[in-house]
Amino acid sequence: MADSPAKRSGKRPSPLLGLTEIPRALFEFGMLPWAAPALASVPRGDGHPVLVIPGFNASDRATHVLRSYLRRLGYDAHGWALGRNRGPRSIGNEGERLIQRVEAIYDRQQRRVSLIGWSLGGIMARAVCRRVPERVRQVITLGAPFAGAPRDTRVWRMYEFLTGQKVDGDSARAYLHEGETPLPVPSTAIWSRDDGIVPWANCVEPHYATSDNIEVFGSHFGLPVNPAVLYAIADRLAQPEDGWKPFDRRGVFRAVAYPSSGHI
Repeated sequence: MADSPAKRSGKRPSPLLGLTEIPRALFEFGMLPWAAPALASVPRGDGHPVLVIPGFNASDRATHVLRSYLRRLGYDAHGWALGRNRGPRSIGNEGERLIQRVEAIYDRQQRRVSLIGWSLGGIMARAVCRRVPERVRQVITLGAPFAGAPRDTRVWRMYEFLTGQKVDGDSARAYLHEGETPLPVPSTAIWSRDDGIVPWANCVEPHYATSDNIEVFGSHFGLPVNPAVLYAIADRLAQPEDGWKPFDRRGVFRAVAYPSSGHI
């Protein structure tokens, strides 16, 4: 049995981790040229559509590197095209604008869409998947605190101010309740114990047959440009639609992308 969000709630990240987020993210971005040979070694994409959802208060500009990489691999990668991610103000109270975006991308190819969501975007990706599972191929979250207590994050006050939504309101509680059960499609959570914005324990996928956790070294802000994250995402997207398997930790990024301890 998977642990409930309440049991898995983690402590708020330390102030030191929070203060070093930006320089650590810049370092991770700077590592991309050095990691280029490994990032080029992954299997080519099959052309299926991928939608990348930015984190809280971020826009498609923040995921440009990730989407460009996926396009070079051969995927039909898309930004969410909804401006800055300010919760319900961006996607609608029922997520209808994001659902429409997923359906529009699906309609272009009549192929299921892989969803990649960073932070708040990951919570949204999981929610959308439950509402239109027939349109979704798999879900990959990057540092997304879909379990635990919302006030454990370092940005909950800013979230309430910019979104007009209470983190402990009915809508937020509904999202956390959804985190207790497995998604109807394969799902992978990528997260870091050194996350300075959200508790890493709140980002861990419950253990099920079609779920996986990939722990990496890095910051929260750097997740969309972290070489190990990009490698793991490419590996996950290359999984056959009818033959998904957990991440193989024996690859070239074994030193920086390794299995989680399972239940928290």
